[in-house]
Amino acid sequence: MTDVQNLMEAIDGSIDAIIEDLIEIRRDIHTHPELGYNETRTSKLIQTFLDDASIEYVPDLAKGTGVLAHIPGNADQAIALRADIDALPILEENEFAWKSVHEGCMHACGHDGHTTILLGTAKVLSTLAAEHELPNPVSFVFQPAEEGGGGGREMVRDGCLDGSVLGPPIKMMFGLHGWTQLPLNHVATRPGPMLAADIGVKVTIRGIGGHAAFPQVGRDPILCAANVITSVQQLTSRNTGPLDSLVVSLTQVNGGTTHNIIPDEVVVSGTMRYLLPETGEMAKLRFTEIAESIALAHGCTASIELKDGYPVTKNDPHAVDEFFRIAKETIDPSRSMPMENPVMGGEDFSYYCKEVPSCFFALGLLPEGQESMPSLHQATFDFNDEAIPTGIKMFCALALRSTLG
Repeated sequence: MTDVQNLMEAIDGSIDAIIEDLIEIRRDIHTHPELGYNETRTSKLIQTFLDDASIEYVPDLAKGTGVLAHIPGNADQAIALRADIDALPILEENEFAWKSVHEGCMHACGHDGHTTILLGTAKVLSTLAAEHELPNPVSFVFQPAEEGGGGGREMVRDGCLDGSVLGPPIKMMFGLHGWTQLPLNHVATRPGPMLAADIGVKVTIRGIGGHAAFPQVGRDPILCAANVITSVQQLTSRNTGPLDSLVVSLTQVNGGTTHNIIPDEVVVSGTMRYLLPETGEMAKLRFTEIAESIALAHGCTASIELKDGYPVTKNDPHAVDEFFRIAKETIDPSRSMPMENPVMGGEDFSYYCKEVPSCFFALGLLPEGQESMPSLHQATFDFNDEAIPTGIKMFCALALRSTLG
């Protein structure tokens, strides 16, 4: 029996010994959510946990709340594991004991679960490392501000992957996300594009306001905005090939002050998501052409702001092969499956994918016997604590069993 097999056999018992404490931690984090780059309490909780486990770390990264921890091992390069730690500006509608105490802020994307899984993984591996040298050094990336703040980009800029902060350079990296459509304790991923790139969209339409009873003497920006909103959908139906992927979602419309006044200005905002760079460039060009032309036809003007967001989360084929090989050795092979299609959500794990071979995978949260559960970013979502042990076991196995040759 190899040393790695011995280490793997000890993992289940180590998880069982700490799981109740970890559930308490997960619910504590859920109770005290913090938005991106303001995760002061969460970061301190992480540091206290690492102190208690005698794990070396560097705090105050990525504008102040990021933490990089490390456990040495018998190789010149390391495996990195990542969790995002921030919450969302959503008013929670749950009524359980651990609901958010911060009105208008909640963990609606499962980052409380991700953080807890990475803390549990660090604890289990530190317990093993106290008696046996790990085959691979392992770095633990606790990253702020995934929800729009680009915390992954900041962790990369601060040197968390190149060996300049703590531990050796990263050879391969893994991250996970709780998945509400995937059965509990199943895992899934795919090579190549897994999650989309995004473009932030803001259109300011200016017309001539006036009394609602005399629309003919003005230039109605609301009517113009309505036509822009419907017309840009042709980007997906007429400008994008049927086998390509593009999403255009305009999600905010702001304008007007009362029922009988046509406003001077309306602002429309939203997002576009794509997988191929050429699709993104086409979408930006055609969106601008359509919005400006419609504004001109209505006697209005359109000021358009397009902001590139996260890149495509593109999994490395070798890292994905490693993931599936290790998953089939670690959990029931029937619970490890390929993800057929990419998902059009965005993720700043993409910044790690651009730097080192990486694999981002889904961890199933959907309870057995249920057809659905509250989805990510809904006000009634809560991370399924029953997925925590599988998340830890997979992270531990990826750290111990990945080959860095």
